[in-house]
Amino acid sequence: MLRLKRLAVFCVFAICVITAVSFWAPGQSGAPAHGALPPPPRAEAKLETSSTGLTTAVNITRNAEAEWLILAAAQTGIPARALRAYVGAASAANHSAPTCGIGWNTVAAVGFVESHHGAYGGGNLNAAGQASGPMVGPSLDGNGFAAIADTDAGVLDGDARWDRAVGPMQFIPSTWELAGRDGNGDGEADPFNIDDAALSAAGYLCDHGRDLTAANGWAEAIYSYNQSDSYVDQVRDQATFYAEKTGTTG
Repeated sequence: MLRLKRLAVFCVFAICVITAVSFWAPGQSGAPAHGALPPPPRAEAKLETSSTGLTTAVNITRNAEAEWLILAAAQTGIPARALRAYVGAASAANHSAPTCGIGWNTVAAVGFVESHHGAYGGGNLNAAGQASGPMVGPSLDGNGFAAIADTDAGVLDGDARWDRAVGPMQFIPSTWELAGRDGNGDGEADPFNIDDAALSAAGYLCDHGRDLTAANGWAEAIYSYNQSDSYVDQVRDQATFYAEKTGTTG
């Protein structure tokens, strides 16, 4: 009888342990929800940006600033012209929306995932930040992508039937119509110019009063740019990589 009682007590204990483990295991077996992950470290730069409006033109007049740009470009593999635009875009966006707290490495990570900093389709950026090559994505015709009928009569993407993402930050024409900004001060918002595109992307990510220093705010911003969990992961990993390569700890 005593042996049966001991066996019963053991069984009850075992059931409790198994139940506890069953609640703990799912959170450990895979990646946690994006909102639970901290945002990537926010990389900082000592480059100065123009204080006029929202221009992203970076004033690299000091030797130390030029040296930082060259060194950071070498450390990260980001073309110096693109890096210059990302730094300026983040600075200008934070000036416009002080609560945003976006880091240049986040803007750069989006630029990498979207077009490898303007190298999509074999293109590159010239000294003025203008993208060469087509820099136009596939037709959004519902075949492996969302179906988005033409919204710009093919003016930006050359397709009068379906929309296509354009430029180094891969904006859909209808989104560019709303979010496009003039980043280089030439009076025109051009999605094929890295200054304009980077500023527009930073502004888009900071929109709606988002706080990108908070985990939920950062994940929500990146998800709004491309509604894919794997995309959020890609951008997070790349932004973290850039921060680590430039010696940023937070």
